[in-house]
Amino acid sequence: MIHDALLAAGLGAVQPPQDFGLAPIVEVHRHEMVAFLQTAHERFVAETGRDVALPETFSIGERPRRKPVSVWGLLGYYCFDIGSPIFAGTWEAAYGSAQTAVTAAAAIANGERLVYALCRPPGHHAAADMFGGFCYLNNTAIASQWLVEKGQRIAILDLDYHHGNGTQDIFYGRADVLTCSIHADPLHEYPFYWGFADEYGIGAGENYNFNFPLPLGTSEPAYLVALDIALRRIRAFVPDCLVISFGADTLQDDPVGGFKLTVESYGRIAAQITALDLPTLVIQEGGYLLPQLGACVVSFLQGLKTG
Repeated sequence: MIHDALLAAGLGAVQPPQDFGLAPIVEVHRHEMVAFLQTAHERFVAETGRDVALPETFSIGERPRRKPVSVWGLLGYYCFDIGSPIFAGTWEAAYGSAQTAVTAAAAIANGERLVYALCRPPGHHAAADMFGGFCYLNNTAIASQWLVEKGQRIAILDLDYHHGNGTQDIFYGRADVLTCSIHADPLHEYPFYWGFADEYGIGAGENYNFNFPLPLGTSEPAYLVALDIALRRIRAFVPDCLVISFGADTLQDDPVGGFKLTVESYGRIAAQITALDLPTLVIQEGGYLLPQLGACVVSFLQGLKTG
């Protein structure tokens, strides 16, 4: 639906992703988790005779020193919720989504000012060694790290309805990537345990992570106030490039959302962002009100393009 809306809007050329291999992925994610995702479905079918792999037991609290051998144990070791089943094509889809993000990052590195990566599945809930929240590989973190290795100073702005706990986890101890997230208050919304305003980073990363949790029912005026504060943080960081985790689940009546943005809101949000005057990589995250999903993306990209 997003793809068709983009074509109809004529915003620019639509290109398939290139294949950059596993290297950009394992720069962000632990090799052991990546290897597990590659073989999890095959192992699950062989061990259980079932087709859809979902954990039944979770590793909670302090991470166990010993890693299970059974695929059942490994599912609960690496996955933190039941929203990320593994099907026969899950690895291929997640891998392709990550390659889409890196391809878009490469276009930015080659001089493009605005590039959009149409990624499915999304990625911002996936941490270095955990997956969940419909996310298996963190597309935003993978693309951002790829740009860092090209000498870019990166600021990440997460505009999905839900906090990007995986992105925060990956960069939480680092000062070379700034992360800012505007999202629903985790006291009331997924992911519940991360995304509070007093999470500023740790060690070298202290004061390089900023969260802006908003109450349920937030509409455009209050959202734009939070965005203005986040953009000030980004401006002070003086990045070379802005990477946006864009979720359209902030739209009013989204089945997993609770904000009250309109389709037109996304254009105004984008216009505020363009004042940064930075090369901008937009990576698709959530968005589940399907009849209006394409219009939301188009509104946002048109605002970035013309703002």
